[in-house]
Amino acid sequence: MGHRIHRALVCALLVAPVSVAPLTPAGGGPVAEGIDDTVHLNQVQVVGSHNSYHVEASPAESDLRRQFIGDEENALQYGHAPLDQQFSEQKVRQIELDVFNDSQGGRYANPLIRTATGGGPYDPTMNEPGIKVLHVQDVDYRTTCLSLVACLDTVDAWSDANPTHLPIAILVELKDSPLDLGDFDFVEPEPFDAAALDGLDAEIRSVFDEDEMITPDDVRGGAATLEQAVLAAGWPTLADSRGQVLFLMDNGEPYRSRYLSGHPSLEGRVAFTNAQPGQADAAFVKVNEAIGNVERIQGLVGDGYVVRTRSDSDTEQARTGDTTTRDAAFASGAQWVSTDYPVASYAQRFGTDYVVEIPGGTVARCNPVNAPPACVDAALDTILPPGPPPPDPSGPPSPPGTKPTPPVEPSPSMADAAVPVAAPARFTG
Repeated sequence: MGHRIHRALVCALLVAPVSVAPLTPAGGGPVAEGIDDTVHLNQVQVVGSHNSYHVEASPAESDLRRQFIGDEENALQYGHAPLDQQFSEQKVRQIELDVFNDSQGGRYANPLIRTATGGGPYDPTMNEPGIKVLHVQDVDYRTTCLSLVACLDTVDAWSDANPTHLPIAILVELKDSPLDLGDFDFVEPEPFDAAALDGLDAEIRSVFDEDEMITPDDVRGGAATLEQAVLAAGWPTLADSRGQVLFLMDNGEPYRSRYLSGHPSLEGRVAFTNAQPGQADAAFVKVNEAIGNVERIQGLVGDGYVVRTRSDSDTEQARTGDTTTRDAAFASGAQWVSTDYPVASYAQRFGTDYVVEIPGGTVARCNPVNAPPACVDAALDTILPPGPPPPDPSGPPSPPGTKPTPPVEPSPSMADAAVPVAAPARFTG
């Protein structure tokens, strides 16, 4: 929290050379001077990570799940490094967090599958009140940061240490759906009602000061609606947004309407809702499917909206090496292209070299749809990894300080008594 005066001074010192030293784009062309004052945050394209907190299940947990969902277990075979490592080492500038309301604490402290496979007690932090971060209650719970505040503290600390970074978008998916899979007593999530949504904003504001965030109020300014603002005045420049974060709500209805209730055009709110053109709160539009939507996304970006799309899903592209969706996502001009494979080593376990990174190897690139002529890819974000990490055929690294979960035999009292049922896995998003 805070540190804005320090950050502003450091940012000014580090960014100043970009605005005065001539930079020549690859292949020649005019030099770029003062891009921070001419390039806006929506005129840049970066790579994001999908379910950025996710850690793979232990072998025992994965094997047990496979008994019930079959090959749909393959969709869960991905994982990510801790958030700060993604920023520093993988050039990620957008993350996604799945959040569960836990007002009293302890609701998600004893994952059923962990008990069934003899995994032992879980982290006692889960007994504390506050929003938790995980994929699916009871069956896919492992994460690099247990709570929303813990995740955001990691982002904030990295941001304070690297104040010249491009704005980091944090996509938040609200999860409160019950799990229907066989005859098991799964935890019933708390709903994200109006009070819980107010609590979401409060937890975010407990980590980030107002001047560390780009909020709907900042973008709306004096316009009558948020949509009018983004279509006319546009988004903040890089000069006004470096070192900051912005929050995006993944969910549509009914969460969007609940979040808007009492906050017309998102007045006083932290997050930008997933809205559609023509709605007063429309500024961010989620279009996950790039295939078949390239022209639509290009139109949205050209009009002034910001868009998140995906380059891969359910490990499918990583297994085949097919880059069709990835290439469509980049061509669409969506500001945030989300992947589970920001580094090449992650797909090696499947025998492919599938990877999603900005063409040319920079952290970001000038948006192919709407960037101004003065924009230069290499000048957008100069916080680069220290060097290429060694290939790791085993996939994503384990979080620092975390002991790998050893294979364990299922508990006879639960796992052996479980009867596999044929049912689709409705929790792979």
